[in-house]
Amino acid sequence: MKIIKLSWVLIVAIGLFSCKEDHKSVDEKRPNIIFIMTDDHAYQALSAYDNALLETPHIDRLAKEGMLFQKAFVTNSICSPSRAVALTGKFSHLNSVRDNLDVFDSTQVTFPKLLQKAGYETAIYGKWHLKSNPKGFDFWEVLPDQGHYYHPELLTPDGEIKAQGYVTDVITDKAIGYLDSLRSKEKPFMLLYNHKAPHRQWWPSMHDLEDFKYKKIPVPETLFDEYKTKSNASKEAEMRIADHMALSADNKIAPEILEKLNYEEFLDWYKGAYTERFNRLTEAEQDQWQKVYGPINEEFAKNSPKGQALTLWKYQRYMEDYLGVIKSVDRNVGRILTYLDENGLSENTMVIYTSDQGFYLGEHGWFDKRFMYEESFRTPLLIRYPNHITPGSKNTDLVQNIDFAPTVLDVAGVEIPEDMQGLSLRPLFKNDTVSWRDALYYHYYEYPGIHMVKRHYGVRTERYKLIRFYYDIEAWELYDLEKDPQELHNVYGTPDYAEVQEQLHTRVEELRVQYQDASDSLNQAYVERDIQRLKELGWE
Repeated sequence: MKIIKLSWVLIVAIGLFSCKEDHKSVDEKRPNIIFIMTDDHAYQALSAYDNALLETPHIDRLAKEGMLFQKAFVTNSICSPSRAVALTGKFSHLNSVRDNLDVFDSTQVTFPKLLQKAGYETAIYGKWHLKSNPKGFDFWEVLPDQGHYYHPELLTPDGEIKAQGYVTDVITDKAIGYLDSLRSKEKPFMLLYNHKAPHRQWWPSMHDLEDFKYKKIPVPETLFDEYKTKSNASKEAEMRIADHMALSADNKIAPEILEKLNYEEFLDWYKGAYTERFNRLTEAEQDQWQKVYGPINEEFAKNSPKGQALTLWKYQRYMEDYLGVIKSVDRNVGRILTYLDENGLSENTMVIYTSDQGFYLGEHGWFDKRFMYEESFRTPLLIRYPNHITPGSKNTDLVQNIDFAPTVLDVAGVEIPEDMQGLSLRPLFKNDTVSWRDALYYHYYEYPGIHMVKRHYGVRTERYKLIRFYYDIEAWELYDLEKDPQELHNVYGTPDYAEVQEQLHTRVEELRVQYQDASDSLNQAYVERDIQRLKELGWE
């Protein structure tokens, strides 16, 4: 009898052990995935890359406990196209969104749809910015277009709702609410947790209004770049802090003060934009805002800076607010990571942090993005995937946002469609030597348009970058990134780089063929369509 009882104990124990191991095996094959995308978060403003501007301890956790990608780039440095690339794994000319005016074709294949089909539960909260409604999601609440920083509206399957609070907090509350009470505990989940921040016009949370006020921000060496060897594309772009940043909406100087001091805004609607955003604040918030920004306005009115002094003042004000907005992102990412820890979800959840592109923080005198120069072309990318990525890893391969969709699908055990143009990053997770791409392709389309950055495409290798500007300009630029990391010296057409130049011309044409972007006639058709569309919108 004792032998029989003992046998049953052994059988039960073995069964329980086997079930536990099988369950663990299933979990390892089907991890949860949280994909975090911010808007315009420059890698220069993330302390895992560089702590000269601020500390971002919560986002940095992903680097300490996972992998930091030091050469991550985008295919088209502008908001809507970058999101479409991330969803589809395809370049802009194939995914229906080449600029911020295009409407995303929601019938096409995306990684959320494929995950959903494979048994994942999918959700998105925050910025969508693709004009058509989200498809392939079991739960969604997204900002209309760019959305607002304070008390934002949200689009839902049941219509528009009005939220109370600061947008970064609101999005995080929604994401945690999904994780805590809406999601199925029987399925793996994939959550897109997308922030508006730190998009222009950089209105910080009430918690962060004073964090950077009057703190001396380091000034980039190229703030007063004269573009001596660059083409006219740089000179004609309308994104210089000196000339094109709004003292009202961007720098938070009341329009009546500007009118009294005879300051002219680059665009008239900036003043209305400031007033509209200020009026979204509650009375208590307006009082708190005025306690901080009132003295700034008074000091500006007293000193009324001009020339280079004004540029330096605008840069300082810009950075105070931009960094303040990032503080709220970091704090809220910390809330998500804490939730995962406290609910036993960290070990089996891959967390990705990235931005839709980089951003200029005064380099070359600019704010915004769009150009293929490093500050906007390059984007932050951090991935934590316990037991699959060694904590504290760093990767220096050339990776791009076309790789996001294949990576997520590969990790989830879902077949990657053949027409996705990116590569899964999974082979890079162990930092082993693998065969990888030797060059990146880039193509920007939104011209004429806001900021007036010329259309251009190009190739970047480990050391060199070749750019062609086209449409109403014909110009080439070549940079040796090893000798000239700030891209100040265009060496195109110089004898010393003749061989490199020829090689890069060949390489960029190879990439255009590889990525099916080699038709000049098709690109010209896009240009003509866009010119007509812009005329209909009132552009001259």
